[in-house]
Amino acid sequence: MEGKRLSLQFVLLLIASVASQLRASDVLFYEPFDETFEGRWIVSEKDDYTGVWKHAKSEGHDDYGLLVSENARKYAIVKVLDEPVNLKDGTVVLQFENRLQNGLECGGAYLKYLRPQEAGWKPKEFDNESPYSIMFGPDKCGSTNKVHFIFKHKNPKSQEYIEHHLKYPPSVPSDKLSHVYTAILKSDNEVQILIDGEEKKKANFLSAEDFEPPLIPAKTIPDPDDKKPEDWDERAKIPDPNAVKPDDWDEDAPMEIEDEDAVKPEGWLDDEPEEIDDPEATKPEDWDDEEDGEWEAPKIDNPKCEVAPGCGEWKRPTKRNPAYKGKWHAPLIDNPNYKGIWKPQEIPNPAYFELDKPDFENVAAIGIEIWTMQDGILFDNILISSDEKVAETYREKKWKPKFEVEKEKQKAEEAAAGLSDGLSGLQKKVFDLLYKVADIPFLDAYKLKIFDLIEKGEKQPNVTMGILASILVVILTVFFRLLFGRKKPAVKVSNKTKSTVPAETAGNEGSSGEKEVENEEDTAAPRRRATRRET
Repeated sequence: MEGKRLSLQFVLLLIASVASQLRASDVLFYEPFDETFEGRWIVSEKDDYTGVWKHAKSEGHDDYGLLVSENARKYAIVKVLDEPVNLKDGTVVLQFENRLQNGLECGGAYLKYLRPQEAGWKPKEFDNESPYSIMFGPDKCGSTNKVHFIFKHKNPKSQEYIEHHLKYPPSVPSDKLSHVYTAILKSDNEVQILIDGEEKKKANFLSAEDFEPPLIPAKTIPDPDDKKPEDWDERAKIPDPNAVKPDDWDEDAPMEIEDEDAVKPEGWLDDEPEEIDDPEATKPEDWDDEEDGEWEAPKIDNPKCEVAPGCGEWKRPTKRNPAYKGKWHAPLIDNPNYKGIWKPQEIPNPAYFELDKPDFENVAAIGIEIWTMQDGILFDNILISSDEKVAETYREKKWKPKFEVEKEKQKAEEAAAGLSDGLSGLQKKVFDLLYKVADIPFLDAYKLKIFDLIEKGEKQPNVTMGILASILVVILTVFFRLLFGRKKPAVKVSNKTKSTVPAETAGNEGSSGEKEVENEEDTAAPRRRATRRET
């Protein structure tokens, strides 16, 4: 009986050992940064990269990582793998942790998975020109706020390497907590992007809807040598050649004429000026006529004009000329010679190819090559695995405990700031939802504005409702523009110019930048007091 028990224990140990070896074989590369990176990771010696890497603890933890220690610097460091990783066979999982301890206003925090370099290449020469197979991770600056997934693929026809960018990638988390980024490349051409284990994006490498430019080029392209014929008429409408200007059409008639029915108001002071010298003003004692010129008293409004209908020479106001018709133009008719908008003929694309799956280059090294305005970026637990479950296990054991500690600390800080757990939790859900809303494709042009509003709300939680209202206005504006098209804004004119300036055409609509300049000029210029003769 004792012998059977020992045999069973031996079998269980053997099974556990085999399972452990199989699971270990699924880990193709792992870097926990428990020990210093020096001697294993090579810092670039190129002149551009002056940022100092440090082996440092994550704030609030005993766990070490690779730290970006200075702001406003370029950084580059690379780790050559012992064995290249094949991306073409089976599942490959790319995963790493990243913590933006001081936030990220402008900079990158992504990894580059380098393909085999040219003969003679040295790791210390690593720079932004070093070719990669995949670039993956956070990047934020200006209108850019995304978790990149870019792959380079060699066109078998042209032999050119093309960058293919994931369309509508997820946004970068806006807090200062540890986050884990995962890209799962599958044998069925699918790629999944996870943040903290939650799927944020799913795409297909062969789909033109998911990558820009598409991996598979168009079958045909416009013929670059095709030229538009000289007699090709693209005008859908033309002036009627048989139209004749009516005899009573006076092109020289003015738009406005004097109002003959107008009568000078009773009590108008013709001989009184609108402004007079200030009788209380005196010449300054230090005024030097030779240096400063002849002194003149400043002007003030004539008090007599305040009680009268007006002062100075009275002139009849103008009114619209009923005989005004403006410049005569022949009416437009359908062009009998219209052939449509000319396009060059399509020819077979010499770069076109077909394939069943991407022909990825192997990953021979992992590099971090970034430019950032913020320090405190910490990289940790860089993993390449052939098993999704292994990556999940690393997230649960390595990342999650740290994240939960950081979340609890964040809640305590919010509570100390006077926010209840329920309120802060609700606001977090609201802001998370707003980040997802900002990722909707048709809002892409307004993404930066929405992100700015969200970040203001996160810094000032008491204005959450105002932020929601602002974002709702942006969304409704986009929605109505999509439904009804952009309308020409009203032009603000003075009473005097309202009737004298011809209406602008839709093509004269100015940019918002031009309007801002005009507004500034209006503000800076002194406003002239309207004369009563114009009333």
